[in-house]
Amino acid sequence: MIRHCVFIRFRPEVSEAEKAAIFAEISALKERLPGFRAAHVGTNVSPETGMDKGYGEGFIVDFADARARDAYLDDADHRTTGAKLVAAAEGGLQGIFVYDLEIPD
Repeated sequence: MIRHCVFIRFRPEVSEAEKAAIFAEISALKERLPGFRAAHVGTNVSPETGMDKGYGEGFIVDFADARARDAYLDDADHRTTGAKLVAAAEGGLQGIFVYDLEIPD
């Protein structure tokens, strides 16, 4: 399994509704992409003050394997939503941190 973790520093003027719409678009991909197991979105709730380095919100997507993750990355709707995410992030790509973790089944 691949756990795809994406953490975002949103620009201050990005509304909660805009954030929710982006996260909903990511989650909706599960309906049509094989191997997209689950999506989790939310705000950082860690008590470790400052450890998030300003990446206060994000999402995690679980994929069956690297092939499913790669299909998601190549998907046209994902690319469209990804562009919205980059536009909403502080400093564009500088405001997004991605980390993929392989988890043995």
